[in-house]
Amino acid sequence: MKIILMRHGQAEDETRPDSARQLTDFGQQQSAQTADYITAHYTPDYFVVSPYDRAQQTLTQLQTRAPNVPVTVQDNITPADDARAALTELADIEAECLVVVCHMSIVAHIASLLTGVSPESFSLAEARVFEMEFVMSGMAKEIDRFVPVQPR
Repeated sequence: MKIILMRHGQAEDETRPDSARQLTDFGQQQSAQTADYITAHYTPDYFVVSPYDRAQQTLTQLQTRAPNVPVTVQDNITPADDARAALTELADIEAECLVVVCHMSIVAHIASLLTGVSPESFSLAEARVFEMEFVMSGMAKEIDRFVPVQPR
């Protein structure tokens, strides 16, 4: 199975509550680039997304390209949530190619749990692809990575 972890695109400054921050126009472009890459190279069969607006907007770019893929909103993949609890819930999803759209720093901690390697920051709208027989800490291998254009 594959798990693709994707961070949301560039979001506006913190002028409103964190959960309500919106993607900027540039963030929309980043998300579109990553969605293009994911759907050109992989066949997602399940999407999981954070309830936060910017993650939902990032997911929209994937759904435009893969409209028939089922989606679940997972409440425990927001920035400060516990990665171990989130991964336990993700492990219950039956999928061959699961795409998870969430945030720093939880995305880095989930990746770390999958591979057993220290957490490494994700760029905006970055996607990393992990392959494993089953979801368990330290059992995955990172096989691909895509980073869209970043702010200057």
